[in-house]
Amino acid sequence: MARNTSPEASLLPPRPTRIAAAEVPKAALASPTVVGAVIVAILYFGREIFIPIAIAVLLSFVLGPLVNLLRRINLGRLLSVGIAVMATLGIVAALTTLIGVQLADLARDVPRYRATIEHKFEGLRDSPIGQATSYVANIGRAIHQAGSSTEEGSAKVPPAGTNTDRKPVLVEVKERQPGPIEMAGTVLSPVLHPLATAGIVFVVLLFILMQREDLRDRMIRLAGSNDLHRTTVAMDDAARRLSRYFLVQLALNASFGLVVGIGLYLIGVPNPVLWGIFSALMRFVPYAGAFLSALFPLALAAAVEPGWNMMIGTAILFLLLEPIVGQFVEPLLYGQSTGLSPFAVLVSALFWTWLWGPIGLLLSTPLTVCLVVLGRHVDKLEFLDVLFGDQPALTPVENFYQRILADDPEEVQEHADLILQECSLSAYYDEVVVRGLELAARDAARGVLTPEQKTDIRASLTGLIEELAERADETPERPDQDGGRLVKDSASTDPVCGRMPIDSGTAGSEALPAPWRQEGAVLCVSGRGFVDEAAAAILAQLLTRRGIGARVVGFSDLARSRIENFDPGPARMICIISLAISGEPTHLRNLVGRLKKRIPQVRIAAGLWRADDEIVADVSQQAAIGADAHVTSLRSAVEEVLTTMRDDAARSGVTGPVGSRAGQRGA
Repeated sequence: MARNTSPEASLLPPRPTRIAAAEVPKAALASPTVVGAVIVAILYFGREIFIPIAIAVLLSFVLGPLVNLLRRINLGRLLSVGIAVMATLGIVAALTTLIGVQLADLARDVPRYRATIEHKFEGLRDSPIGQATSYVANIGRAIHQAGSSTEEGSAKVPPAGTNTDRKPVLVEVKERQPGPIEMAGTVLSPVLHPLATAGIVFVVLLFILMQREDLRDRMIRLAGSNDLHRTTVAMDDAARRLSRYFLVQLALNASFGLVVGIGLYLIGVPNPVLWGIFSALMRFVPYAGAFLSALFPLALAAAVEPGWNMMIGTAILFLLLEPIVGQFVEPLLYGQSTGLSPFAVLVSALFWTWLWGPIGLLLSTPLTVCLVVLGRHVDKLEFLDVLFGDQPALTPVENFYQRILADDPEEVQEHADLILQECSLSAYYDEVVVRGLELAARDAARGVLTPEQKTDIRASLTGLIEELAERADETPERPDQDGGRLVKDSASTDPVCGRMPIDSGTAGSEALPAPWRQEGAVLCVSGRGFVDEAAAAILAQLLTRRGIGARVVGFSDLARSRIENFDPGPARMICIISLAISGEPTHLRNLVGRLKKRIPQVRIAAGLWRADDEIVADVSQQAAIGADAHVTSLRSAVEEVLTTMRDDAARSGVTGPVGSRAGQRGA
């Protein structure tokens, strides 16, 4: 049950914004804690009732498809449920009888197995290992005898005044012979509890299968009846997923037990049917199940044969079979994962074992899977998916920002390499880096970033951009999985990863007009935000990769006192990048005014990348800035530059790839 570590699992739609822990009132935190403690106490003290109910619920998911199949052939609900439950009861009774017969047969041969083990130990005593062990044991025995002789010497002298003539009195205790009723109770008590539990399981199972629709309606009411369509679809989907998972798990474990039984029979291990059933059951136990399923057959193989061939053959069987099933068959059938993180599997095993004992250990993974599926479909239970699911708690954007905030350049680079296995470079910049810079700009506007943190963030961004300078901007070839969707553009429903990189149809740099190939043909001007210069550097890198000469210009270089001394060079277009818009964009309006006055013939595009800012959607506020065009992403900024270049080439009479609108906008 390996965890899904593919990029598809790590790049998920953003989770809803949550309130910081410091902002949550203490009463709001105390109330769920008290409720959780009460629920755990109820489950613990009421385990005699809740264990059969849990088993019945899990069996209902397994038998649900069979009941539906029988109902589709017009057998009726009552008859369909009766046939399914009676068949299950017959299988359980047959397996129980078979296990009992096998255990009785095994118990008869215990003396012979004991003699074989003793003979093997005697043979080990003559080996070098046995001689070394005997030598160590003799040393310990000599030390113990020396201490015992000292104690005996002191015990021989009786204390003064002690009467040594008193003789011990022998007392004989005879137990009363139990009566018939007591004898019957002693014999039947180990059997009555399992029978009572089985009876409760099948009664509850009958009720659940007969009242499935009513129970579903009640769950819908508890989960939220405001949106009946969404809740009903979610519940039906959860039931189908759980039924399919438990059926596949049951079939896989039964097949594993069958193969183990056949293999042990061929090897010659006694009672192969017992160990096949035992191995199938142990497959439900996380982590320890594989070890336990092999431990007892190995011990029996060592006790049966005087040599070691049978034990070695048994070990080879489990060492070959377990990895094949765990690493190849299970991922193929389960779709890479059970939906649980490895940590959740371990914690759930410990929790349910503490709560319900060995039965809890067997039920730990199925019960936790049920909770995680409910958490994914029911908003009120989403915390279960966050705690136990294999989906990452943070989105790729949040992961990126957390790493640069923690000043961890290596982790930033590893995160980029992981996403770039599925995305083009421009898609990664647009959908992860720029969105992460927005988070940094928000924190800076709130005043929560220290000057040292800002310096570290700028250094991490500079290092990342330099590391990615030589990486090709192309989408890696891969099979389409889950629609090819890894990250989704916040402004559209088109998948980002898997689509073509920006301007993939553009010809090489030799086809571009000469004025646009000069360094500084496009001036990427950063706003006054502390991350704006990094965003401008990213845009310049993407333009340079397409053969367009680009230069990054800082906001301070275009201040009112320095604008007259600024050398625009061969500038053909200006792109202003700002992620720190807040309220009236006065500084941008003034910057555009200074640039128009200094370079009046150059087209200016303003990149406003705060997706939640009013100015992004407000045409009047955009017009007040005075720019010739407005862009809200790297992609639109690059396409705006290409459009301007195409128009400039058309006015200059240049033909070819640059003059083709389809070639420029094909991306």
